[in-house]
Amino acid sequence: MAAYAGGGLSAVDVRDAAAALSLPAEAFGNDPAVEMLWAMKAHQHAEVYGNLISAVDPKFLKLTKADDQIYTEFRKNFKDLKIDVLDPEDLKSEPAKEQWRPFCLQFDGVVEDFNYGTLLRLDCSKGYTEENTVLATRIQFFAIEIARNREGYNSVVYNRAKEASSS
Repeated sequence: MAAYAGGGLSAVDVRDAAAALSLPAEAFGNDPAVEMLWAMKAHQHAEVYGNLISAVDPKFLKLTKADDQIYTEFRKNFKDLKIDVLDPEDLKSEPAKEQWRPFCLQFDGVVEDFNYGTLLRLDCSKGYTEENTVLATRIQFFAIEIARNREGYNSVVYNRAKEASSS
């Protein structure tokens, strides 16, 4: 892929990447170029979300049309899950995967690209860094971030940004 002089992707590169990413995963195997495209897309999503919760009070954010359903089902299925600082094992261990799988699958057809990979912050008081992120499905991201927003955990990011901009 050719980058324009500014170091980013050209319009043609973005179009080609979008076309490639719309193909089924089986079409690629472990293609490093596709893995890089996914990583770039996940990073861009993380950057946008980080900017969003820094600029808008998270308790007023609506991330999807199904926020209420996602939050209700999440707290019904994961009522004791500590969401301010996540333990990766609560997402990645075999018992966790068995619990997450039916939760995630119920959003097939409800949340677009519900099973796409995205980056999720482990400690919601911190930003997206290599040490503070884990790969999760899009519906896991929405479930946890909607809960963090509604339960006030993401307010620390917004308040920190607000304080920084007023000083």
